[in-house]
Amino acid sequence: MNVAVLGLGAMGTALADALLAAGHRVTVWNRTAARADGLVGRGARRAGSVAEAVAEGDVVIVCILDYADVGVLLEEQAGGGEALRGRVVVNVTNGSPEEARAMAKRVAGLGGAYLDGGIMAVPEMIGRPEAFVLYSGSRAAFATYQGVLDAFARSVYLGEDPGAAPLNDLALLSGMYGMFGGFAHAAALVRSAGGPVEEFTTGLLVPWLRAMCGALPAMAAEIDSGDYGATGSNLAMQVSHDSIGAVSHAQGVSDELFAPVFALMRRRVAGGHGDEGFAGVVEELLRAP
Repeated sequence: MNVAVLGLGAMGTALADALLAAGHRVTVWNRTAARADGLVGRGARRAGSVAEAVAEGDVVIVCILDYADVGVLLEEQAGGGEALRGRVVVNVTNGSPEEARAMAKRVAGLGGAYLDGGIMAVPEMIGRPEAFVLYSGSRAAFATYQGVLDAFARSVYLGEDPGAAPLNDLALLSGMYGMFGGFAHAAALVRSAGGPVEEFTTGLLVPWLRAMCGALPAMAAEIDSGDYGATGSNLAMQVSHDSIGAVSHAQGVSDELFAPVFALMRRRVAGGHGDEGFAGVVEELLRAP
């Protein structure tokens, strides 16, 4: 396939390299032209302009910093009119669901089909089995070019709403940062007592978190059904004492990562839901102002 890649930061370069490795004909463009030197040395073709790159690609991969710049590239620099006629734009720039839906309309106005993408990997993971990329937008475009997209990572199609990929991308990242936040608090507690954080993490924390991850599907089912009946420790018992906060303070560790979670749990109990399990806290988040 003829594929154009617009934007050659660390991720854009990794995507272009994966396409080359898969045997595709790759044309690359970057505002700073020298960033394409390595790719050209590995077989890519350098485009002198966005319009030239787009003209060479049946699929146009856009990987830059924000949606505002994507619009400029496609509407002002790609050649105008229906420069994207018959082409598929795959935009893996980070953004919001509303930005993705608006971009899909702009691309349609230029004659193209649109897929929004959320890359669930760092550049070093591209092409490796643990990486995956979320896509949403044109079903026909995904079906036609999935073989191209699979060069990056496992491709996951979420439906025709262009906003689905960025929403799920951000949901996954929120789960990741929640885990990182829990790790940071745990590490601070262990370090405050002079303990070895690496040994604690590999020997205790990682096995514990793996075990706890097994509870997530059942919690997800409760959220879908709205039935939060506790099968183990209910919320009222869990918030009867703020042991984590008290010990953190005693150890000179801030509780600012844990305190918001505990506050949500207490609010749920105060609202008469102390007999529920932790999943019921989601309802408090959905009522946030």
